[in-house]
Amino acid sequence: MVHAIRIHEYGGPEALRWDEVEVGEPGPGQVRLRQTAVGLNYIDTYHRSGAYKLPQLPAIIGTEGAGVVEAVGPDVTTLKPGDRVGYAPLIGAYAESRLAPADRLIPLPSWIEDRQAAAMLLQGMTAQFLLRSTYAVQPGDTILVQAAAGGVGQILCQWAKHLGATVIGTVSSDEKAELARAAGCDHPIVYTRENFVNRVKDLTDGQGVPVVYDGVGKTTFMDSLDCLRPRGFMVLFGAASGPVPPLDLQVLAAKGSLYVTRPTLFSYVAKRDDLMASAADLFEVVHSGGVTINVGQTFALRDAADAHRALESRATTGSTVLLP
Repeated sequence: MVHAIRIHEYGGPEALRWDEVEVGEPGPGQVRLRQTAVGLNYIDTYHRSGAYKLPQLPAIIGTEGAGVVEAVGPDVTTLKPGDRVGYAPLIGAYAESRLAPADRLIPLPSWIEDRQAAAMLLQGMTAQFLLRSTYAVQPGDTILVQAAAGGVGQILCQWAKHLGATVIGTVSSDEKAELARAAGCDHPIVYTRENFVNRVKDLTDGQGVPVVYDGVGKTTFMDSLDCLRPRGFMVLFGAASGPVPPLDLQVLAAKGSLYVTRPTLFSYVAKRDDLMASAADLFEVVHSGGVTINVGQTFALRDAADAHRALESRATTGSTVLLP
């Protein structure tokens, strides 16, 4: 028996329980993984609250982790006990030990430490598909990143800068402005005292940007649209402030024939080849120094409720790791 964080009903952070669970032996195609680090991501709060429904309750939440293979199923030939692996996205991460499908696990290079792996895979591969596939950022582009001091935000800023873009980012405080600037954000905008739409227009000579990467959602969505140039891309990849209300599509025409997409990492790495290609691209840019993974804070796994409170109150910076 091991411990895991489970929800028995949807709700606030208080719904997270430290339960004793049985893991069992791996079956065909599975491995048993002893987890050494677990990534905290905003999607975890959606699963906890019921904004994203789970197949059944009680359920172990969490979608990202790293650890060591303890045992393999009878037909698994690609991994062996002792191998270090990471994964994302794969529900059930908030546990000391777990079973996992071998074909969703990513072997970790020796230079990546476990906490770094747990902090980088989901957010890093999210940044990878946003910057390289959803809208392929080109040298000379000027882009807008909402919540630029957050975990995904800091990776987006660094990677976009590495690709030759000029980065505008919104943050809530001067402290976070410095974090965003250190991550490559050329123009941090403290939205609590400055109108970011006006500032974006000033910085782009009234033209607007070709793409906005927005993980905030409800409170920023309409203003994000106003930051776009004609035929620009509104990339809504999260909803930290709540879901965006229904949208009259005629608004997109009136604002310049805009594009809106709501992508998820699950869709971009559904096939193993795509998963491994995304991870390889991420590993390369981190190993080259183009992106540095900032673990801003850690919590004990059993204190996941405190971590959720900190995340939802925007008290965290960079990535957060839970330690079993």
